[in-house]
Amino acid sequence: MPAKKPVVALIYDFDGTLSPLNMQEYDFLKAIGIRDKKQFWNENSQLIARHNASNVLSYMYLMLKKASAANVSIRRQQFVEFGRSIELYKGVEQWFDMANRLGDKYNVKIEHYINSSGLREMIEGTPIAKYFKEIYACSFMYNTDDMAVWPAVAVDFTTKTQFLFMINKGIAKVSENHKVNSYVPENQRPVPFQHMIYFGDGETDVPCMRLVKQKGGNSIAVYQPRNANKRLMAEQLVKDNRVNFACAANYSAEGEIYNIVEAIIKQIRSNIDFETLQYKNQKRFDKQK
Repeated sequence: MPAKKPVVALIYDFDGTLSPLNMQEYDFLKAIGIRDKKQFWNENSQLIARHNASNVLSYMYLMLKKASAANVSIRRQQFVEFGRSIELYKGVEQWFDMANRLGDKYNVKIEHYINSSGLREMIEGTPIAKYFKEIYACSFMYNTDDMAVWPAVAVDFTTKTQFLFMINKGIAKVSENHKVNSYVPENQRPVPFQHMIYFGDGETDVPCMRLVKQKGGNSIAVYQPRNANKRLMAEQLVKDNRVNFACAANYSAEGEIYNIVEAIIKQIRSNIDFETLQYKNQKRFDKQK
C-alpha cells in the first residue's frame, strides 16, 4: 500500500541553477589574483586538450595549483569560507521553507538534494547548505594538516545520473555507490522517480533531466533572467522533449517556478490518493475470494 506521507525529492544542480555564476568565480578567483574569470577557464580548457583530461578533474587540479602558487590556504575550512561569497538567485534563500510548506499542504515530505559538478566544500559555506539532505558534489581529500591534496569525488554528467539512482534507492554515502546495482523492488524504493523534480541549467544536467522525465518525474530547465541565449537553450530542451518546463531562475513566491512546483506536488498527491483508493478496492475483493 502506498505510504501515508511519501517523499518528494527536489534535486538541484548548483552553478547556473541556484547561483548565476560558477562558484569559483566569486572570492576564490579574487583570492588567487585572477580578475578575469575567462583566464582561469581558458587555462582549464588548455589542460583538458593537452592531456585529454576530464573537465572536472582538470578544474580541481587547477584550483589546487593556482591556490598554492598564490600562497592561498587550501584547507577545507578556507574553501567553506570562499563559499560564503556565492551569490544566489532571487528567492533562493526563502525557497526551501516555501517548498517545505507546500509539502505540509499536500501531505508529502519534501527532501532537498544537491547534484552538482561544483565543489561540496564551497556549497557548505552558503546559507542554504542546511536545507539539503545530501550534497552530491565534487570534493577533495585532505591530509592531517587539513590541506587539500587530491580529488576525493569528481562529478561529471555520468556520475550525476548515478546519484539519482542513489536517491531512488536511499543510498546516502558516495563510498556505497556499489549498492546502486543491487536489486530493490520498485515499491520498496524510498523515492520513486515519479516523485522527483530536477532543476538544472547546463549540458551536464541534460542526462539527468531527460532520465527523470522519461521515468515519470519532472525536470525544469532554469535560465538566467534577461539572458536571451540561456533562455533559448532552455526552451530548446522543452522542444527536444528533454525537460517538462523552462523557467527564468526566480524562486520567489511570485515566480513561475513556485507555481509549477506546486502543481507538480499537487499532481503527485493526487496520483498517490488514486493508487491508495485502487489498492483498497483490490484488497476488498481479494478478501471475498
